[in-house]
Amino acid sequence: MDDLIVSGLRIDWNMLTDSYVSRIPSLRSIDELEFHKNVTFLVGENGSGKSTLLEGIAVACGFNAEGGTRNYRFSTYDDTSDLAKAMTIYRQYAIGPSSFFLRAESFFTLATQAREYSRGYGDMSRLHEMSHGEGFLEILLSHTGKGLYLMDEPESALSFQGQLRLLRYMHDGLRDGAQFIIATHSPLLMRMPGALLYEL
Repeated sequence: MDDLIVSGLRIDWNMLTDSYVSRIPSLRSIDELEFHKNVTFLVGENGSGKSTLLEGIAVACGFNAEGGTRNYRFSTYDDTSDLAKAMTIYRQYAIGPSSFFLRAESFFTLATQAREYSRGYGDMSRLHEMSHGEGFLEILLSHTGKGLYLMDEPESALSFQGQLRLLRYMHDGLRDGAQFIIATHSPLLMRMPGALLYEL
């Protein structure tokens, strides 16, 4: 746990009395959450709040709500919850430049922005010529090293083989001190050895 970038979070629900987020039972039950492992999976039924929680973590850590690195600044439609405003993130290390927030649902827009922001991270000009899964992996594989990697349901873009490649990418990242927090429905991803699972 000593090498974790983010070791936990706290939510001040007094700041969200009129928010729809406070009416999601599984989220409302969280006052504090600790991360004990370098890989944490958020799992649960549709509507349980795992993507909302992940988005809150991302925004509180300085990421764009629609994805990218902490330098990405774009918005197609502002429907971000106000959860991040009430969230305190416990950080042990700086969030490095390779860190990334990846959302399957906004990948098309992210791919468009990646062409503009790709200097220093490889050639992203062909992302729209690739399949959803190929482009998804191309962006991930171009961001490596010690960093915080947040992913929202990555399996929605990936085949079985693609999910195995993602697991290999994560395994290699752990050697470099990477930390992963992932909302998922994938039984395959959840089987990663040593991962922490939180069920909402």
